[in-house]
Amino acid sequence: MDIQIGNYANFNYLWLVAAVVAVTVAAAVANRRAVARFATKNLTPFLFPSSGRRRIFKLGIVSAALATMVLALVDVRWGKTWREVPQKGIEVMFLLDVSRSMLAEDVTPNRLERAKQQIKDMVDEMAGDRVGLVVFAGDVRQKIPLTSHYNDFKRTLDEVGPHEVDRGGSRIGDAIGMASEAFLDKTSDHKAIVIFTDGEDHESDPVAVAEAMHQANGIRMFTVGLGDGEQGSRVPVQSSPRHRSYLTHNGEQIWSKMNGEVLKQIALKTDGAYIPAGTKQVDMTSVYRQYVAQVNEQDFETARINSYIPRYQWFVGLALLLLLTDTLLSSSKRASAVPHRYGVETPPQDAPLKPSRHSKSSTHRTSKHTHAA
Repeated sequence: MDIQIGNYANFNYLWLVAAVVAVTVAAAVANRRAVARFATKNLTPFLFPSSGRRRIFKLGIVSAALATMVLALVDVRWGKTWREVPQKGIEVMFLLDVSRSMLAEDVTPNRLERAKQQIKDMVDEMAGDRVGLVVFAGDVRQKIPLTSHYNDFKRTLDEVGPHEVDRGGSRIGDAIGMASEAFLDKTSDHKAIVIFTDGEDHESDPVAVAEAMHQANGIRMFTVGLGDGEQGSRVPVQSSPRHRSYLTHNGEQIWSKMNGEVLKQIALKTDGAYIPAGTKQVDMTSVYRQYVAQVNEQDFETARINSYIPRYQWFVGLALLLLLTDTLLSSSKRASAVPHRYGVETPPQDAPLKPSRHSKSSTHRTSKHTHAA
């Protein structure tokens, strides 16, 4: 039978059940030893009336009830059924700069790999949102259409690099234009674009394009700047393991700096936010919750999911039945113990008293003395 466990962590409560059983057994042993020191064997049944077998049986019932409750908490499921699940969220297009400047190593291991990890951190925080990916350098390419399959999205993201585009450079404005066309719904304002780049742009007018897309389609844009904005960093090129070379222009090495001003203007014109990550580690889950998640959600089409059927109610019912059985056994034990608690029957108050043999003989002697007198 195909079984699914909803929460493996709750199996740890079985240790608590074992501890309860151990403490109960230890207390019973200590109590019996105390009774043995206090009274002789012939009085022990009156002071300790319940039998050992009965106590063991009761302990077994209570332990089974607790273990069954643990199984209910573990959320054991079996059998499958189709159910309709409404989808709600926002559409997020990630724009990732894959130009050579993103290979600069002022960020560990480099700007591109840091950007990939930041995108994954944001996706891990999502629940129900659709995500897509556009990569850009001198050319622009839609790598992943909008999807809610996050694992597939992250696997494809890992493979992205400068080889994705044919031309070098960086055209942020063209990437914004393509991402705006990639949204499934062109009218509502539940859309967001998150741009990961060092801010270098080659005459694509990204600020004007971003403002136009925001006014026409209500798209909010969030920009993440990567790289050192002061000194910058050299751009490594493919080289042999023993010799490393850097990108040059007219015989001089190129130093790439982050251009935060362009990214700040894009965010300002589109009611978004600018995150100057620079060379620091940034908590992108907080960025998602504080900024991106505030975009208005919309209802997507209902998804039909084949899911396991929860069976916790069976275990709860069995636990209650076991506890009820324990209660009934305890009640019957008290009812049977009260009339014969000390093995002595008390006569009713209205029953006539029978004279004893001693009193009878005394009465006879008294009558004899009376006649003699």
